[in-house]
Amino acid sequence: MAGAPMGGAELFFERLCAAQVAAGDTVLAAIKREPARAARLRAAGLDPLELGFGQAWDLRTRPRLRAALRRFAPRVVVSWMSRASSFTPRGPYVRVGRLGGFYNLDHFRHCDHLVGNTRGLVAWMRAQGRPAARTHYLPNFVADQAAAAPAADLSRTPHPLLLGLGRLHAEKGFDVLLRAMPVLPGATLLLAGDGPARAELTRLASALGVAERVVFAGWRRDVGALLAAADALVVPSRVEPLGNVIIEAWSAGCPVVAAAVEGPSELIEDGTDGMLVPREDAAGLAAALGAVLAEPARARAMAAAGRRRYEAEFTEARVLALWRDFLGSVGSAV
Repeated sequence: MAGAPMGGAELFFERLCAAQVAAGDTVLAAIKREPARAARLRAAGLDPLELGFGQAWDLRTRPRLRAALRRFAPRVVVSWMSRASSFTPRGPYVRVGRLGGFYNLDHFRHCDHLVGNTRGLVAWMRAQGRPAARTHYLPNFVADQAAAAPAADLSRTPHPLLLGLGRLHAEKGFDVLLRAMPVLPGATLLLAGDGPARAELTRLASALGVAERVVFAGWRRDVGALLAAADALVVPSRVEPLGNVIIEAWSAGCPVVAAAVEGPSELIEDGTDGMLVPREDAAGLAAALGAVLAEPARARAMAAAGRRRYEAEFTEARVLALWRDFLGSVGSAV
């Protein structure tokens, strides 16, 4: 896995590797050099192989990875996203490409099987000509956040508290959420994440006159504590192939309002376990959030329905069993 230091796909890679090892599987985790990730994997019982996974002129990663795989002798190699798939050498094993978005399938042309974390993504792969027998839906899981206590540093933050989680990037649509804030005069917004759009979002909050009600918290790992403190999670993304944060909110019993883009539209049953609003619609987002905040009973009902969805589909035990069955099935062909 050659991804960024933080991100939903990257963190799920860590969770899955840790769960596999805890279940007794033998796993070699090969990652782009990232000290914090390597430390977390070691704490989970892995001995990660740290590589460069650089640009085209990186001449060291491929031979080092090939040598490590020769020593490890796996039955299955899972390459996580595009760059790792491009670097994975041929060998006497089954190659599985795992996609968390609508990536260029040329990077996965040598893979024997493809895995997508949404049904919509798998349908798209098949529409691109990949055989149904070699394209598979395997969902993500998140840690159960139901028992988390509200974050202590938010104890004096004015409520209602709206929470946005993720990279501060144009794709995440946090500017749309900021444009909804003037219509929600009693609410505070906490944005937990960082990225290239932070300066622009800070300027926009000032221009809209809501800067005093917006907290830029940077990256936080206490997601459960943030969700426990929040009155609603907001996912205003322009592009969101899945939306791990929605599943995390469901596990925590936190109401969700999201833009009706790819992943949230597949996950959420509008009005039952969350609310969907049109993409780019600040007024619609404000109206939905206003309804959630004004109707506590409705918010609690949606949160309870989300919790039921989490328990039925997205727990570690269920998803790990699906992954182990899949890997055992394709690995038996070696």
